[in-house]
This record gives sequence, C-alpha cells and structure tokens, in this order.
Amino acid sequence: MSLTAHLLASGPGWRVEDVVCDHGPDDRPFEEQHETACLAVVSEGTFYYRSSHGAALLVPGAVLLGNPGACFECGHDHSCGDRCLAFHLAPEFMDEIAAQLPGARTASFSTLQLPPLRSLMPVVAAAEIARDRGQAARLEELTVRLVAEVLSLQSGSHRTRTPTARDIGRVWASVHWIAAHARKSLSLGQLARMASMSRYHFLRTFRAVTGTTPYQYLLALRLRHAFVDLERSPAPISTLVYNAGFGDLSTFNRRFRRLMRMTPREYRQSVWRAAPRTRCSSAPGRPYD
Repeated sequence: MSLTAHLLASGPGWRVEDVVCDHGPDDRPFEEQHETACLAVVSEGTFYYRSSHGAALLVPGAVLLGNPGACFECGHDHSCGDRCLAFHLAPEFMDEIAAQLPGARTASFSTLQLPPLRSLMPVVAAAEIARDRGQAARLEELTVRLVAEVLSLQSGSHRTRTPTARDIGRVWASVHWIAAHARKSLSLGQLARMASMSRYHFLRTFRAVTGTTPYQYLLALRLRHAFVDLERSPAPISTLVYNAGFGDLSTFNRRFRRLMRMTPREYRQSVWRAAPRTRCSSAPGRPYD
C-alpha cells in the first residue's frame, strides 16, 4: 500500500498537492494529524474520514475539511484507492480571507466535509483542470476562491460588496501594470500587495471591475503577445513562447490548439502564405520551426 503526494504549487501560507492513495479494505487505517487547515477535493474513489467529531463518507466531488491539530484516519472499507486535490493552508492565510467575508465569524471549519454541491462545482472543476493541465500559476487564485466559498457556505452568507471608487482605481492601476509586465512571472499575492489589498479582496474586486480574474487577464495578454510574435518574427516558436511569458511549451501548444484548431506552426505558415509579397520584403520564405 502507498500514499503519494505530488506538490503542484505553493506560496506564502498555502500549498496544493495531488494526493494518490491505493489503500484497500485489507489495509488497516492509521491515525494522522492535520498540520495546517486542509481542504481536499475528492477526484476519484471513495473513503471514510473519521475523527473525534464523527465520521463521513467522502465521494467524488466532496470536500474534506480539516482544522490544524485535528487527528483523523481514512479507511477504504468497501473500495480500493482514491485521488484528492489537497489544499494546505496556514492560519494567517485563512484569517486573511475570513476577515473579508461578511458574516464569517471564524476561519476554522465547523463540519468534517461538504458533499458535492452545485455552488462549488465551478471552482472544484477549475482546480482539477488546472492540476491536469499543469497550470500551477492558476492554482493560487483557485485556492483563494475555494477557501472563500467554503467559509461563506458555513457562515450562511453570500453577500457581495460593491467596489468602492478607491478599489476600482487600484484595480485599474493593476491592469496597466500587468499589461506592462505580462512577460514576467507574476503571482496573485504580489499583485494584491501592490494594490494594498488582501488576496481575496483583490481577486473579488478585480473580477467585479474587469469581468475576468488576474490570471485569465494575464493569460490573454501572453497569448496576444505570442500571436503577434508568431506573425512578425522568424525566431523558433519555443523562443517566442518563453519570451511571451509561458513557462511550458507543451501547455502553450495545447492551449493554442484549443483556441485556433491548429498548431502554432500551422498558424504561422498560414499567416505567412496569406501575407502579400513584395520585392523588398525581408520576411523569410518559411518559418524556422
């Protein structure tokens, strides 16, 4: 029997792991302890989650909730194996988000688990997609969103605040700054600090003002840079992709193909074939890639 945890992404006060367990009915459960607050989205398999506060059956789509210091054990009484997307959160990270939620009296969890809820499905699905596609940069935003959704659910409050004129001004300043530095490595925490806002408040306000999240906006800018460079530069595609701010060529290729229904090389060849030719044109006759 084995339990493996693969680190997907991390930052100050948070980390996300892909946890795979192959335990079965013949394996005896053993007691563990949550070192930090933990939310674990069940992707595959079923198992029992037991603690001093009771027991619950976790199924795909459910969210395991654990408070720091709580002892627990997981058992596979009737099936073998499971896979979870585990979010480990420091107290200060939880406190930062809880402070921004109307009606949230505590940053701790009041229940062992949440069943597969329709309201959680968008952020849960987005987190699993980010895991499967290797989108580490996106996981910071999704961690903040998931924690906020869970704390809001247990407080019974989903009220939203209208952005103030001051917050709108901060977001627009961030929009211009991101546009000027889109090719660099940027994190949600970094952008929030520059705007003098908490991560959750910045994420929520940015989305309310612009209609998109900081990560989605940054991704759109990088794709735009890549499109322009593919048309204008004869440099290798891998060079253009990294220069645009993408850290992984295969991820960019998949994203590009979903958007354009063709590979980056096919796109550049089609653009260059369609471009008018002149005697003094300095454009090469074929791409280097």
